[in-house]
Amino acid sequence: MQLIQQNPDIHAYLASDEAIDHWHPLVQDTADALWFATGDAYSYAKAAFEFVRDTIPHSADSGDERVSWRASDVLSTRNGICYAKSHALAALLRAQGIPAALCYQVLADDDGTNPLVHGLVALKLPGSERWARVDPRGNKPGVDARFDLDHERLAFPVRPALGEVDHPELHAAPHPAALKALQESADRSQLWRNLPTAL
Repeated sequence: MQLIQQNPDIHAYLASDEAIDHWHPLVQDTADALWFATGDAYSYAKAAFEFVRDTIPHSADSGDERVSWRASDVLSTRNGICYAKSHALAALLRAQGIPAALCYQVLADDDGTNPLVHGLVALKLPGSERWARVDPRGNKPGVDARFDLDHERLAFPVRPALGEVDHPELHAAPHPAALKALQESADRSQLWRNLPTAL
């Protein structure tokens, strides 16, 4: 899939904002520890991806009712849905100078009903001309997302026959619909009712 850079200024994909708060000490400390253990951009990006995928449970899997949306809160609570986990991964990548974007899919049940927007991340390693998407959602039976910059290994490959959609846009900041759902939900039960069904 051809990814579309929304903002031609690469610096937009390195910026900090209220959700991707890579200036926060916890994000910086986590990024520094991961960098110290790896030492090059590719190894660091893979380690950051696996850290978010594997050590921060998706709240639908864990049953955690808390709703986090800032990257620093995701790292602190070790909790979040796909949007929040994507904010955390983007922050860790940007903290070490790796451009990171937010991407979205619309997924559905096996019968094509109940569409929901799913969030993931695209990154661009130094010296690379292309963006690659990775999905830090978290693995479980039937979901096997991997860090692979040559062949996408996402949590949920889209099924166009069911009306699912891959949105090719690279967002420098969270999509307003996704961010609004997180910020306006007091708990996970309310969040499930607030999740956007389209972008």
